[in-house]
Amino acid sequence: MSFSQFYVLSPRGDTIIYRDFRHDVSKSTVEIFFRNCKFWMGKNNQEAPPVFNLDGINYLYLKKNGLYFVFTTRDNVSPALGIELLTRLTKLFKDYAGVLSEESIRTNFILIYELLDEVIDFGYPQLTNTESIKRFVFNTPIVTKTQTSSSSSSGPKLFDLNPKTTPSTSVDKPIAFAGSLAGSKGSAKQKNEIFVDIYERISITFNSNGLILNANIDGTIQMKSYLAGNPELRLALNEDLIVKGSSGSSSASRVPHYAAGVVEVDDVNFHECAKLGDFDTHRILSFQPPEGEFVLMNYRITGDTFRPPFRMYPFFELVSPYKVELIVKVRADIPDANYGGNVLLTIPMPKSTSSVVAELPVSVGAAGQSWEYDAKERRVLWKIKKFQGGTEQSIRCRVTLSTAASAAVRKEIGPLALNFEIPMYNPSGVQVRYLRILENKNYNPYRWVRYVTRSQSYVCRL
Repeated sequence: MSFSQFYVLSPRGDTIIYRDFRHDVSKSTVEIFFRNCKFWMGKNNQEAPPVFNLDGINYLYLKKNGLYFVFTTRDNVSPALGIELLTRLTKLFKDYAGVLSEESIRTNFILIYELLDEVIDFGYPQLTNTESIKRFVFNTPIVTKTQTSSSSSSGPKLFDLNPKTTPSTSVDKPIAFAGSLAGSKGSAKQKNEIFVDIYERISITFNSNGLILNANIDGTIQMKSYLAGNPELRLALNEDLIVKGSSGSSSASRVPHYAAGVVEVDDVNFHECAKLGDFDTHRILSFQPPEGEFVLMNYRITGDTFRPPFRMYPFFELVSPYKVELIVKVRADIPDANYGGNVLLTIPMPKSTSSVVAELPVSVGAAGQSWEYDAKERRVLWKIKKFQGGTEQSIRCRVTLSTAASAAVRKEIGPLALNFEIPMYNPSGVQVRYLRILENKNYNPYRWVRYVTRSQSYVCRL
């Protein structure tokens, strides 16, 4: 099984990177692929399937940061293999260029082609590991403006910085700048840094009374190391962390952690570099971080063992056959010191909706509130730039219908969908106790730990 072509397209369809491995497919596939993607978006209002066949040619693509990463082949290759290889290529490009964007790929196109030549030989995948390839790559990355922009740059900022924090773009540096960069000017000025990001993607379905129907959290501990000498690290998690099915799991673990003071996860898996000798007893992971960005640990939590960061309470009333009133209250069940950023509530409206008028009561704890009605999609969009924890916000929608409706019109409204991001907070309670470096010499690196919670599927049925 082999691949014929690989190319990277911009959101406009411009070809940024193009490599023809086997010369058995026409160059016109670039235009055919992009035209098909636009056709899907125009006809079905959704992305084209990740794998499709046109005129005997298989197209496999991955869309990331607005860019299209595409393989073409005449062989009957495994779709999973193609998507996995594309995923690893995007990771390589990000590791070596620092950030995955159109500007960085255009600027570092020579480096990108060198990476492609090492990863794929005549259409056959070879090495895909960042650390293994490093000794074969000789071009140095060119840092783009996106990576060097300071915290004082113009534009709105969601997170206020203080002397003990670092900009979120600090992690977007090429791996060549890890620790001391041999042969690079100013290498002595490179800081020894280690970044730890605890990402949690939360999915919850509520009923109309605000009760949880199902809930789960997909958690990831993601790391990126810029430490010289590749030292061994020790990362300690909560001592009260309980893994279902492991030793020490008891009936107490079924009590929500915020009530019993324990953290319960359903299952975990680790990166191959992790040594688990002390994990069962002390919840400590020992490892030597590989080059580039990597996921040290994944975990999953299901059930009502955590407190939802937001709760939604919809109130429906059929005022007359042609008028409907809907009130939605959203409560932030997070500490007062935290807040939800870029909160967006989407409220689908009935098919016979002719107009919508909404009211946003004046209240404390919300900054940057606005609403709009998308007549084409028949939905109300309520946006809150900053939703302070411990507060409650509401929206009142007065809906006018073009045809008389019965009580069944209630079923056409919803489900309500909430999107948000909460910095420095995670509902699971998984915490990093400490991150130590096992070195005999004087080694004083910068350690950055960040917690981020994002909504994945956060809906409320009406």
